[in-house]
Formats: sequence, structure tokens, C-alpha cells
Amino acid sequence: MDGKDKGEAISGKAISRGGGSPAVEAFLKKAAVVQASASSRGRLVFALDATMSRQATWDLAQGLQGKMFETAAALGGLDVQLVYFRGLAECRASGFVANGAGLAQLMARIEVRGGQTQIRRVLEHVRDEMKRARIGALVYVGDAMEENVDALSAIAGELGLLGLKAFMFHEGDDPTAGQAFREIARLTGGAYAAFDASAPGRLAGLLSAAAAYAAGGRKALEKQAREGGEAARLLLTQMR
Repeated sequence: MDGKDKGEAISGKAISRGGGSPAVEAFLKKAAVVQASASSRGRLVFALDATMSRQATWDLAQGLQGKMFETAAALGGLDVQLVYFRGLAECRASGFVANGAGLAQLMARIEVRGGQTQIRRVLEHVRDEMKRARIGALVYVGDAMEENVDALSAIAGELGLLGLKAFMFHEGDDPTAGQAFREIARLTGGAYAAFDASAPGRLAGLLSAAAAYAAGGRKALEKQAREGGEAARLLLTQMR
């Protein structure tokens, strides 16, 4: 791995360190020690496709990610780990960050790059993290899928058995990606939703709903739905 930034490089089940820019290296080193200290705090993995086609949505997600922390604050708080991939073999994970400002600082240091999807590596990483400590939910934001859907489905099934729900948020209308994302969501008991980057309110609502579930479970999501949350209602119609 010769990427510009440094985090935890994800390679199958193994996680190792890679070289990168001093600024991102320093931030990730600091972020890695910000772990959940209270059992009441939820944990969420926020995974994004950072290949070249994703520039506009990366910027959008960066601006909206604070919604997750705002929603979770009243439910005991939320610790979020950022996972992203780009290029041909770069897939990285931060430590768990306890506030929206910290996650925004990290995302601002990352540039999108050309490459293919690495969803399998994301799912494998989440599976390994889940075995170490409970994670409330996986939120994935992407627009494409260039991998073997059966391989992805096998890992998604493992995640479902571990009790993790994946919320697969799909930008655009690529049918191959849509089919794969729906299947991953179904196998984990999570939910799928499509959005258009030109309507940021849609993604904001989805992130808020997923955060409510990660921090407060199904009851918190149901409460959000009762209070008029359209995204929360959409997710609940699919979840099991």
C-alpha cells in the first residue's frame, strides 16, 4: 500500500500499518485511541467508496456526517469508525471517533482516487471488528459494485449471524450495485435505500436514522419514525 494517507490498512482479515502523509498519520494516531469508554455509547462503522466517481458525494457525506452524532447524542452518544477504499488496493480504517468534528477533520484530509470497488474488504473488516466488540450498524455509501456478488453475500450472511445490520445507501441507479446492495442488506436484516446527491436531505435523513438505530436500537428508530422521520419509516419496512 502506497497511498497518500495513513490509517489501518485492511487486507483480508489482517490489519497492518501503511505509510502516508504526516498530517493524516498524526490525526489517525490520535483518533485510534478515542475509544468508547461507556457501555451506553453506540458504535457505527461508516464506510464509503472513495474512488474517483465519488467526489461529489464524498463532499456531501463530509458535510452531513455530523447528523449522525447529533441524532445519537440524546441516546447516549455514538463512536464512529471511518472505512474507505480507493485506487486498486487501498482500503483503510480509522479508530473510533467520538465526535462529528473529529470525523470531519479526517474526511477533509482524504482525496478520492480512481479505482475499483473493494466492498468485500470492507465487509471482512467489519466482521473482524464485530468479533472483538459489538458494533451497532454498518452504514455503506456507494454507487457501484465490481465484485463477485456471491462472495459478498457469503460475508454478509456471516455479519447477519453476528447480529450486525448493514444499511446500504446507493447513489444513482446502477442496477448491478442496486442488486448487490439489496442482497447485503437483506442478509444482515438491515435496509437498502437509494438517494440522489442533488437532494442532500435524503442522505441526511438516512444517516440520522441509521445513527438512531446504532445508538438506541430498534426502539430509537421506531421513535424517530413516529416523530415523522420518513427515512426511519423506510428502513423499518425492510428490517427484521
